[in-house]
Amino acid sequence: MMLGKCRQPAAATALFKVLLSERLKPTVDVYTALVGAYGYSGLLDEALATVDQMKGTAGCKPDEYTFSVLINCCSKLRRFDRIPAILDEMSYLGLQCNTVIHNTIIDGHGKAGMLEEMENALSNMLEDENNVPDIYTMNSIIWAYGNHGRINEMERWYSEFQLMGVEPDTQTFNIMVKSYGKAKMHEKITSVLKYMKKHFFSPTVVTFNIIIECFGQMGNIEKMEYYFRLMKIQGVKPNPITYCSLVNGYNKAGLLNKVRGIIRQTENTDVVLDTPFFNCVINAYAKFGGIKIMEEMLQLMKEKKCKPDKVTYTTMIQAYNAHGMDEAAKLLNMEVERVDGKLLGPVSEVDNK
Repeated sequence: MMLGKCRQPAAATALFKVLLSERLKPTVDVYTALVGAYGYSGLLDEALATVDQMKGTAGCKPDEYTFSVLINCCSKLRRFDRIPAILDEMSYLGLQCNTVIHNTIIDGHGKAGMLEEMENALSNMLEDENNVPDIYTMNSIIWAYGNHGRINEMERWYSEFQLMGVEPDTQTFNIMVKSYGKAKMHEKITSVLKYMKKHFFSPTVVTFNIIIECFGQMGNIEKMEYYFRLMKIQGVKPNPITYCSLVNGYNKAGLLNKVRGIIRQTENTDVVLDTPFFNCVINAYAKFGGIKIMEEMLQLMKEKKCKPDKVTYTTMIQAYNAHGMDEAAKLLNMEVERVDGKLLGPVSEVDNK
């Protein structure tokens, strides 16, 4: 199973063969893990062949969980064309399509932006007397509509699920807040927070991060800072994503002086800063020509045992080139070659991706 999650199907196959060579009898769970190892690596034909092998092995008939893994693989790979045949096979074997499988199909179509097919999958679930929608169904549906800016449908389905007896959770509200933020519907964000407070839902660090990011992207620094203060007042501990969102907000508003304050704040906490945070800071100073401080941030990054990545070096090389510092760009590119054993590419060709 772990080899499958690490996308090492060949190693998983080898391990399975070792199991057989030691005369150990595979169980349904072992076969299902192998199905996942193939499927999550995009080897659907091998995954299906493993299911067929299970059917011919005594005591290893594939069960609902086996097929839920297989269908989940198809959904993640967006191979929805394979799902009908798999469902037919389940029916032939006398297996029922359970709530998990319905939710997997619904969520997969939603993530792929196939909203009409998603609703059809939901209709199939509602017509199935043995399964009823749950919170996972609800969150998948409202996420899909919210992510595509179809706020009216998102709100309609939010109400529909409540009428079905499905109550929202904190993740539901996080999804709605993010959707309203993308749609720049500020007042709706406030109304969700009021509803949460009224019904005793406590905002999490994810909730506050979403709000801080939303107002930062809108350039509403006053609101962004207000919710950052509120976060700390309510005892919710900021994480690297919080500070990264603050830096991006200040960067967008051109308030470079405030970025230094964020760095000082992190020094007084036990938050372990990561590479994306430093990349945000370096990008902010690079954008406004703060070359010296940009270099200091790279040094600080190394002191904190935080490994620079391609984004770090690309951003800095672009800044050097923009200020005519070709020699500095060349030296940094040479450093990358020494550290990683490969160049980012000719200095003049470094792009902004």
